[in-house]
Amino acid sequence: MINVKFYLDKADKSKRYPIHLVIRQREVQVKVATGEKILKKDWDSKLQIVKDSDGNYKSINKFLSFLRQEVEKYFNAVPHANFTDKKVKEKILSLVNGRKLNTELKILCEEAAEYEGKIRTTFVDLFAGAGGFSEGFLQAEYGNRYYDFLLGSDINENCELTHLARYNFQLGLEADFLRQDITEIDFLDNLLERLKGQQVDVVCGGPPCQSFSLAGRRKKFDKKDDLFSHYLNVIRVLRPKYFVMENVKGILTKEGGKIKEMILQEIRSIIDLKEFHKIVYFLSNLRKVEKIKTFMLDCYIQRMQFESANEKELEKFRETYIQMIENRFRLLTPKIVDYKTSKTNISISTIRHGFNLLKRSKELSYIRKKVIQEKAHSDLDNDFFAEKFDSFLSTIESDSILDQIRVAFENLKPSEEYQTEINEIIQALEIYNFSFDECIEGLRPFVRNLSVEAEFEDILSHIRLYRIDQPFVALASDYGVPQNRERVLFIGCRKDQKLVKTVPATVSEKEKVTVFEALYDLDFIGNDEEKYSYELVDSKLRYNGTTDKMKSLIRKRNVDGKPDEKKGLTYAEWSKKGRLNGRFSNAKNPFYVRSFDELENSLAHVVAPLHNHKTSKQSEDVIRRLDIIRSAGNYDLAKKELKKNGLDSEKRNYNVLRPDSQSPTVMTIPDDYIHFSSPRALTVREMARLQSFDDSFVFQGKRSTGGSKRKFEVPQFTLVGNAVPPLMARAVALEILRSIK
Repeated sequence: MINVKFYLDKADKSKRYPIHLVIRQREVQVKVATGEKILKKDWDSKLQIVKDSDGNYKSINKFLSFLRQEVEKYFNAVPHANFTDKKVKEKILSLVNGRKLNTELKILCEEAAEYEGKIRTTFVDLFAGAGGFSEGFLQAEYGNRYYDFLLGSDINENCELTHLARYNFQLGLEADFLRQDITEIDFLDNLLERLKGQQVDVVCGGPPCQSFSLAGRRKKFDKKDDLFSHYLNVIRVLRPKYFVMENVKGILTKEGGKIKEMILQEIRSIIDLKEFHKIVYFLSNLRKVEKIKTFMLDCYIQRMQFESANEKELEKFRETYIQMIENRFRLLTPKIVDYKTSKTNISISTIRHGFNLLKRSKELSYIRKKVIQEKAHSDLDNDFFAEKFDSFLSTIESDSILDQIRVAFENLKPSEEYQTEINEIIQALEIYNFSFDECIEGLRPFVRNLSVEAEFEDILSHIRLYRIDQPFVALASDYGVPQNRERVLFIGCRKDQKLVKTVPATVSEKEKVTVFEALYDLDFIGNDEEKYSYELVDSKLRYNGTTDKMKSLIRKRNVDGKPDEKKGLTYAEWSKKGRLNGRFSNAKNPFYVRSFDELENSLAHVVAPLHNHKTSKQSEDVIRRLDIIRSAGNYDLAKKELKKNGLDSEKRNYNVLRPDSQSPTVMTIPDDYIHFSSPRALTVREMARLQSFDDSFVFQGKRSTGGSKRKFEVPQFTLVGNAVPPLMARAVALEILRSIK
């Protein structure tokens, strides 16, 4: 039986008493200083806790409780024959000293000496989540170039908590964090204020994309669908040399590929305002010589003014544009209907009222945003409400308004001689909704007729701010990640930069990292356990006759996964050592906090070598069910056996991890996966390993959540599942560093 107690040792000169821990277990007795000191009056010797008269009593008691639990777990896990006072003392001191270093160490924010003279490339991480892009970019170095992290942004507080803990408190960076919805009116102003005039070289981010996913039903009018346009608004303002947008593969096929083309069109429509005067001058000269379709050319010229306008000017330009079309309709009306009909006809009213709606695009956009937010908040999907909400949202879209105007003209059945004027009005309304890229295509017939194509193309080469090839599908396992996660990447390149078309793989198919390589050294945890330290795994006992086969899967590699038997480390060793190139030699030890209050109080940090390695408490029936599925190797193959044993489940799917292959895409629900050697779900740390996060990256806050809370909270499992794999992000960052000027 182990006996763990705390006592006060002799007071120091300031009359503060050190708290010591003493352990007695058979012939072993160990005394260790905890590093905490208090006044004698603040100690409750009976309860073995610090009284609330000490200002730090909560933090100190939390640490003492943590020490007691770890000591007891250690004694329960280690064979009694291996107990020595030296080993026990080392175990305790590692926890005490780790905490002591974190509370006393002053981290310098200056770069290490070896980075003086190197070229600094700055980046901003939008929709940052846990920080997968940020981790990968900080790992990337090429020649004398490296990345400096300026700011991360996301809407959720646990994303901010994890960011602050990792980048500010642990690594000592000055990277800011903006917790705000990117669709809010003052987001850009706040972003610019936080950046303090610093140049941004690269912007990365993955706008939330559930409605684009192939895995499940797609929602119409999902509030996440319009976040691309807000992301691109940031690009327009910051003018980075490169930007990266990450998304799910489903975006390539959504609406028959129209969404993808719309995104490319919007990227190519970002213009260089410094060069905009050239096309204005060109079009004004074109107007002087155009003799036939003057109204249509006027429409294009008016529409082009939208591109250089600020928000207030844009509202005025939009109204002026519709007013120009409305004036033309007023002249047409007496030709196609008599006076009485013009005042009472529903089609005429529809056309006029359609103009009114189009003038108020800003107000309708605000209404649309609020209705979509309410639809999401109330979870209106697959019910009687959803269709009516969607119908209303469709009705107030500009394309829908234009469709109603078009139908109204058809219902009037005008004489054929006025059809050209009607067609021009409808075409003018279509131009109103055009992107810059669509306007350019619409202008080409005018340019060809007047034989000025060469001049036009030269102007376009200067006025388009960004170039982009087609988006490409990146497979995470091609970059040293032990996971077959497919993601689509859009890489936009400013016109003065080299075009990046793809990101080359770092490993071949035969060289890919396996699940076993990623997880084998963490396989010392059982049901309903939490581990804060690494333990040795008995391979012979664990793998029962297949030890040699399993060990043969482990290879020494470079940081990017490329096999290197001479200088490389195993994937597990890289995870423990970290992949940040030694830049952060002053970094604090990994720690965990539950809240912002605990983050600000360094004494409340739980400091340990290992974090996020906790298993759920599962019943005997669940364990038996998982074991049957694991043994079968496949959920479908196991269903007959499950039913026979009364263990069948309504759960849609289980994925049994194969040790000699890569995992499927890591999602946000841990019990979707069964460990390859144990009948259990994965821990947060194991999922993080499959994503290629270093072990020193600690996911903060709540571990999991359920029910309706999933809509608002981003616990550890969600942070991991939604993240960009850092090693894939590293490959992207490296390719940009190779190309950037």
